[in-house]
Amino acid sequence: MAEQFEDLRVWQTARALTNRVYALSRKDGFADDWALKDQIRRAAVSAMSNIAEGFERRTRPQFIDFLGTAKASAGEVRSQLYVARDQGYLGEEEFEAVSDLADKLSRQLYSLIQHLKSQGDVHDRVRELSPEYTVDS
Repeated sequence: MAEQFEDLRVWQTARALTNRVYALSRKDGFADDWALKDQIRRAAVSAMSNIAEGFERRTRPQFIDFLGTAKASAGEVRSQLYVARDQGYLGEEEFEAVSDLADKLSRQLYSLIQHLKSQGDVHDRVRELSPEYTVDS
């Protein structure tokens, strides 16, 4: 049973993505492109934060809405990773690794949204999240 947002695997994936984005955006070149660096960091933090905020709202409809916003932010991170790669800020292996992590987050969010939508009355409060929404790879 998830009693706090830190227990959610989807939030843990978002945290890992945020840490990877911050590490990569400190690299030479990338660090100097302040607009891209700021935007990709904001998108990663947004995904992580929206998961937490939605969970803390404790109602299923609000949680689902916030998870949708988090999924959109994960997509934004993936798009910005292409910009970073195209500008030579990331090598192919770095790009693939972090892009795969962002894609994993998107898939986890989609699965969790579908799971929550399938559970009882939409006005129920968020209580327990089963492992059914897990996306391992």
